[in-house]
Amino acid sequence: MSPSNSAGPGNDGRQSYSVPSIPLTDANAGANGEPTIGNLVKEATASASTLFRSEVALAKAEIVTEAKKAGTGTGLLVVAGLMLLYSSFFFFFFLAELLSEWLPRWAAFGIVFLLLLLISAAAGFIGYVVFRRLHPPQKTIDSLTETRTVLTNTFAGGAPETAHPGIPPARDLQRD
Repeated sequence: MSPSNSAGPGNDGRQSYSVPSIPLTDANAGANGEPTIGNLVKEATASASTLFRSEVALAKAEIVTEAKKAGTGTGLLVVAGLMLLYSSFFFFFFLAELLSEWLPRWAAFGIVFLLLLLISAAAGFIGYVVFRRLHPPQKTIDSLTETRTVLTNTFAGGAPETAHPGIPPARDLQRD
């Protein structure tokens, strides 16, 4: 079958088809065919914004993944520490029963009790010595003292060369 002769607008015997047009020039280009400064800035801003958002999303995804791993690891370490703490009771009970093979039972448990007291006292003394060796943050204290001195001299008028010449000292602004 052939197309109908009455298909075209001119009715000249040719078939007319509607074809969508494709622009042959860039819509963002200026008169000379080159992109305008405004379009270049807009594209650069959009690209930088997209890149920044992508970097933030990537960082968030990595941090969330690592935080989940850290949480799991911390939970397992806490469980391991608690199990070790509870198992120490059985170790000392075992030690007392072992000593009771050669000593009376009351003496074996007494020795284990004294051993636990000795370990506790030694740990407490070492902790006390560690805390006694702590020093205050001397550099921070010196810096804050220096800052206070400078501010006191500035606002009290003690050092006029450090005060701003156009701003009166604070004592002149106060009403008695």
